[in-house]
Amino acid sequence: MPKEADHLEGGGDKETKEEEEAVRKRVRANSPSPHRESTPQASPPRFVSVEELMETAKGVTNMALAHEILVNHTFQVKPPELPEGSLERRVKEIMHKAFWDCLEAQMKEDPPTYGHAIKLLAEVKETLLSFLLPGHGRLRTRIDEVLDLPLIQQQAENGVLDIGQLSQFIVEMMGSLCAPCRDEDINKLKEITDIVPLLKAIFSMLDLMKVDMANFAVTSLRPHLMQQSVEYERSKFQEFLEKQPNALDYTEKWLEDTVKCLREAEAGGSGAAASSDPPSLLPLTVHNHAYLRLLRWDHASDPFPETVLMDQVRFQEMQQEAERLALLCSVLLVVYTTTGDAISGLPGLMETLKNTVSVILADMHTPSYSAQEALATIGEKLCVELSQCLSQHGYSPFSADRKNILRSQISATVHPDNSVRKLMDSRVQSYFLASLEFSQHKTPPALPGGLAPVGRELKELAVRFSRLVIFNKLVFSPFYQKILHKILTGEGESP
Repeated sequence: MPKEADHLEGGGDKETKEEEEAVRKRVRANSPSPHRESTPQASPPRFVSVEELMETAKGVTNMALAHEILVNHTFQVKPPELPEGSLERRVKEIMHKAFWDCLEAQMKEDPPTYGHAIKLLAEVKETLLSFLLPGHGRLRTRIDEVLDLPLIQQQAENGVLDIGQLSQFIVEMMGSLCAPCRDEDINKLKEITDIVPLLKAIFSMLDLMKVDMANFAVTSLRPHLMQQSVEYERSKFQEFLEKQPNALDYTEKWLEDTVKCLREAEAGGSGAAASSDPPSLLPLTVHNHAYLRLLRWDHASDPFPETVLMDQVRFQEMQQEAERLALLCSVLLVVYTTTGDAISGLPGLMETLKNTVSVILADMHTPSYSAQEALATIGEKLCVELSQCLSQHGYSPFSADRKNILRSQISATVHPDNSVRKLMDSRVQSYFLASLEFSQHKTPPALPGGLAPVGRELKELAVRFSRLVIFNKLVFSPFYQKILHKILTGEGESP
């Protein structure tokens, strides 16, 4: 019979392995191909052994896991859950039931047989000791004294073993070691009087405590990991680059395209390349505009730069959130522009309208979402709310013509080239760029006009964006410097 802790699959190592596997799948799915047919090769591809590739993959996986812990402040280890109705879940349930049924049968024998129970006590003791910190000497001694396995075995053989008393000791010890959020669950354990249900509940609680301990370790690790992660990720990526020399192709294209856009903008949009870059075209400027482009990326068709690949999902989520906030502000600007002074300054109205629009736009990036239908619904709902508001405050009724104009203008924001939407989108992008440029200062940049209704959300998003960009710059700065030097000076270009 395997260890019960293995049956329950609640060990810290198990959760960590599953978290690593999740990250590994993301890395495998997004890792750059060793052969880029669409990109000219600077040198012939180098063939590597399977062993080298496996070792490289392991290094990238470790890097991805450390990166996830560091940049994702909500990262948590979670108990594994097998899919409902799956074969694995059914087998697990059958094995658990068989084990606990066997234990209950042994306990009901006359005299009781304690074989399974002693094995469980040994696992419990091992788990409790694993929770202890170096300063818990007295608790360690107490656990060793009470859960003295040779003594317990002798007591069982002599018929004087008191499993109930040992179980209560275990519950009390768990209460002194668990997180405060588990106190109520511990109190419920104290109410269980039957031995087998109590032992079963103890193991379930120990599994949760293992997860709590793993998350505590993650939180404790993060400050120390920050000190070493920059060099760690850089060295791991260098190892990856040595195995795949063309693994920066998409990063080079990302920076080249950014420089091209900036040069065209400086040249007045004519597309003519300047003979020398203007003072504003500095590496820092290129960096900031390059990262800003990640918030307007076409993820369906354009390969993502390798140096930000591990954060592609994060950048995509921030992009979607920025688009949603820009559209939300566009709708509100249309409302206040169309309705006029009658609703300006009315207490609580802006928040009410914002909540109405936010709920309908919440799923705007899901496949089944119809933006046209959503905006039509928003127009109808806002007309009703505005009519009620004007009536309550003694203003003239909302005429049919004004309702039609409002609905029409709200529906028009479905088009990305709509003037109001373009304006709000441009101001959101400008705010993010300013956040990057002033990220070293404590005072955040001022919100551009029209963005006040989403000021809190936009500031939080800008902080997340800036932190991610700053960390990425620190890790990959040597690679970026080399690439940008070649691009900005023209070195390496064909004559």
